[in-house]
Amino acid sequence: MSLSVHFQNVSVIIDGRKILDAINTEIPSGSVTALIGPNGAGKTTMLKVILGKISYLGNVIYKSDNKGELAVPRFGYVPQSMDFDRGQPMTVLDFLVMPYQRKPLWLGRRGNFVAKAKENLKIVESLHLTNYQVGKLSGGELQRVLLASALCGDPNLLLLDEPVSGIDIAGERLFCDLLESIQHQRRFTMIIVSHDLSVVSNHADHVICLNKSMICQGSTGEVLTPANLQVVFGHHTEIVRNPHLDAAERRGQEGKTDGRL
Repeated sequence: MSLSVHFQNVSVIIDGRKILDAINTEIPSGSVTALIGPNGAGKTTMLKVILGKISYLGNVIYKSDNKGELAVPRFGYVPQSMDFDRGQPMTVLDFLVMPYQRKPLWLGRRGNFVAKAKENLKIVESLHLTNYQVGKLSGGELQRVLLASALCGDPNLLLLDEPVSGIDIAGERLFCDLLESIQHQRRFTMIIVSHDLSVVSNHADHVICLNKSMICQGSTGEVLTPANLQVVFGHHTEIVRNPHLDAAERRGQEGKTDGRL
């Protein structure tokens, strides 16, 4: 069951400096909501508020999509990057199982945790990576493994911080299409921080524009206008279409014209 997230006059002050200033907004249940804004706007801080990893003023309230009842979220989180020793001989399966079992891995993995890890690797189309060393994964492979890890907790609220950062154009589209497919199947609420406006325009259905305070919010089509983008990012800002996406759309249109699927 997905959740809506309600920010009521939320502010974050660190060392006397306001990072977020009186944020009032609602993240709709079951939506793909994108947080956009310039560097230093407070987007990642907003994720940390939701995750309870930072002190804040105001209230954050979670409601289920069943009659608006208050609910306890099950978080899934995919960070922008992960600091770890790439020389450490840890397999992808070890990485996914480790947070859930109490005994050391060298004493063996619990069968139910292994099954869960493999199930989620299959969902992110990466079952072949099961016995790969985490330190030897490419950027796109690592993002899929981090997504599988986030899904292992059966989240009703999934947060992603710059999920396609460091991934090439082809990999970016595959990852975003995969995310969209999983979200449609499981119907959790998804919040994405992204600088890539082409990703936002193609995959988000709700957008929140921040620059420490709330600038605008609403459906993607309503928010991503030239006037709003100039206010948020300054002059000469526009949505640059991803050429890979355009090519795919052209192929799709040709397929429809020719009667092909």
